[in-house]
Amino acid sequence: MTHADLVFTGGPVFTADTVRSRTIAVAVSGGRIVRVGAGVEELIGPRTEVVDLAGRMLVPGFQDAHVHPVWGGLDMLRCDLAPYGTAREYLDAIAAYAAANEDEWVLGGGWAMSAFPGGTPSAADLDRVVPDRPAFLTNRDGHGAWVNSVALRLAGIDRDTPDPADGRIERDADGIPTGTLHEGAMALVNTLFPPESVERLTEALLTGQRYLHSFGITAWQDAIVGSYGDAGDPGPAYLAAAAAGTLTARVVGAIWWDRGRGLEQIPSIVERRQQYRGGRFAATSVKVMQDGVAENFTAAMLEPYGDGHGHPTDNSGISFVDPAILNEAVPQLDALGFQVHFHAIGDRAVRQCLDAVEHAIAANGRGDNRHHIAHIQVVHPDDIPRFRTLGVAANMQSLWATLEPQMVDLTLPFLGEPRGAWQYPFGDLLRSGAVLAAGSDWSVSSPDPLAAIHTAVNRTAAPGYEEGDYDPFLPEQSIDLASSLTAYTAGSAWVNHLDADTGTIEVGKFADVALLDRDPFAGPADEIGATRVLQTFVEGERVYAASDA
Repeated sequence: MTHADLVFTGGPVFTADTVRSRTIAVAVSGGRIVRVGAGVEELIGPRTEVVDLAGRMLVPGFQDAHVHPVWGGLDMLRCDLAPYGTAREYLDAIAAYAAANEDEWVLGGGWAMSAFPGGTPSAADLDRVVPDRPAFLTNRDGHGAWVNSVALRLAGIDRDTPDPADGRIERDADGIPTGTLHEGAMALVNTLFPPESVERLTEALLTGQRYLHSFGITAWQDAIVGSYGDAGDPGPAYLAAAAAGTLTARVVGAIWWDRGRGLEQIPSIVERRQQYRGGRFAATSVKVMQDGVAENFTAAMLEPYGDGHGHPTDNSGISFVDPAILNEAVPQLDALGFQVHFHAIGDRAVRQCLDAVEHAIAANGRGDNRHHIAHIQVVHPDDIPRFRTLGVAANMQSLWATLEPQMVDLTLPFLGEPRGAWQYPFGDLLRSGAVLAAGSDWSVSSPDPLAAIHTAVNRTAAPGYEEGDYDPFLPEQSIDLASSLTAYTAGSAWVNHLDADTGTIEVGKFADVALLDRDPFAGPADEIGATRVLQTFVEGERVYAASDA
């Protein structure tokens, strides 16, 4: 008898298989699961590593279906504002970083819109701590940037500078730019940066990978592989890490659809799919960002935003890709075997993405490309059943489905009713029969799957993530713990086309698993988010262990 290399025993195992079964033991040999449940003990030999679960739960490795690890890692290497929450804290952190670093630019990000009146920080405030060189700091969602006066001057941005078609320059009553750039307006400045080297981006990738492994994440879909924003193309970093054998995660890359171009870019996307493949990395998806975000009124809505006092405005957001082009592009990409990974926040954007998939089905028939729409913040009720009908997965960023200052102050007043009640309709999507996947959008928000799962179940913030005392947000849209865990494991594995080998704990699959510090099913629902990951394994190799594991 061949002994196992690794055995987990002595605690509950959530398999995430089709019946969401639970078992008590798992044996691993050669990186794959060779036995589940009874009889595992007979595979224990003198060289077998035995991990005593001690009543704690083993789960499939989490898979983040929408994340930016290279950019998140780069944020950690730059001026990282994510740990802070007030304007004063941000300015103190920027001042300390600027004093300690002599770089030509002060770069970083992670500030929250809710920390500033109207969600828009000023260049004047930033000038007080960085007066002598350009500064550019993106907000947490990556859809806006805070710049100082030096950066505005370098870019030639003044009262006469027109807003780009896909963005907006925040201005005062006299039309003078105030220091916040929304969406495409960021490119007026970030194209001036010195480029990051492949070595620096690879360092950022490995920094991000370590961080994601600490949350039990063993695979992900990088939601933008291409030249976008202020951090450079992550693709070469993945290839470098894969060649060096340091890429331990499984990664699907979503190649950026340049919204400033049209169908002529498709041949170059095909070329990059061929180029961006190595080790555990393959860029087989295409990212289409169809709109912006609701907080800066660039999410594409079917009806105009309100003015915060119940009156309609003349703004209904931006569709970054003309629907006529989208309805041609998606069928062509689908015919070429690409998965399309859509960003859609507003109800108009969601509908346009579903319409494009409908055109693809009409042109090509039903394939197995597994298109998915990420974020799905505002979904018109008429479009809920279309996810199931069209076979489009709902890619949830569950952590956002809660009341907090940004939602209360910058979103709900401007959406109004009934749209405010159409947000993050996970329960309706689950009941409709849609496939649910899950992700974090880190570094927009924490990559902690258990915090997101907590919110999906409770519709409140997880412990440590609270920003005030709020009631559950649309609790009728909550989903049960098993469904949320399955979305973050088997659901995302399905979206990533990794379900044949990962996503569940079954014989024959890779031993990509995570050990939790408890059985979250055994305690009250409002303690799910307190669960921590103790160890993470990829193909039976330990890639993370907590100090108290």
